[in-house]
Amino acid sequence: MAAWRVLGKRRLPTLGRAFAARGCRLAPERGAQCGEAAPSRVSRFCPPRKSCHDWIGPPDKHSNLRPVHFHVPEDESAAEQKLRELRQETQEWNQQFWANQNVTFRKEKEEFIHSRLKAKGLGLRTESGQKATLNAEEMADFYKEFLSKNFQKHMRYNRDWYKRNFAITFFMGRVALERVWNKLRPKRKTSS
Repeated sequence: MAAWRVLGKRRLPTLGRAFAARGCRLAPERGAQCGEAAPSRVSRFCPPRKSCHDWIGPPDKHSNLRPVHFHVPEDESAAEQKLRELRQETQEWNQQFWANQNVTFRKEKEEFIHSRLKAKGLGLRTESGQKATLNAEEMADFYKEFLSKNFQKHMRYNRDWYKRNFAITFFMGRVALERVWNKLRPKRKTSS
C-alpha cells in the first residue's frame, strides 16, 4: 500500500504514528465513515482514527493528483466546516476533471498513433515485437491538435479553478480572523 503524509505542524515519517488526541476524526468520504465505507475510488487508505491532521495520499492512477483526507475537529465552527466542505468539493471537482481529461487524452493519443501507423502501412508492433511508436515531430502534431481542440475547456477549467481558490482563500481568512477573535475575546466565567 502506498504511503500517506500528514499535514500539520510536525513533520512525521511517511505512514507516521497515530496522534493520541481526544475527539479527532477525519472527514468522511461521500458521507460514510472510513471504517464503514466501501473502498474509495481514489485510495483504500484510511488514516488512523485519532489523527488530528489532514492526510495526503498517493497519486490517483487516473488524475495523477494526490487526494486529501480532511481532518474534522470536534469543535469545528460553521466557518471552518464551510471551508473544509469547499476544499473537499474543489478536490473532488479537480480529481474528476483531470481523470476525465487524462482518459480522453490517452484514448485520442492511441487513436492518433494507430491512424498514423495505418496510413504508413505499418502495424501496431515492430518486427521485433515491440510496440510501434511515432517520432517526436509526428507526436507534436497530435499535442498541438489536442490542445487547440480543448482550448475552451481548459479556459473554463482555469476560470473555475481561480474562482474556487479565491473562495477558499476568503474563507481561510475568515476562519483565521474568527480564531484570533475567539482568543482575544474575554472568557465568560461560569458560576456554580
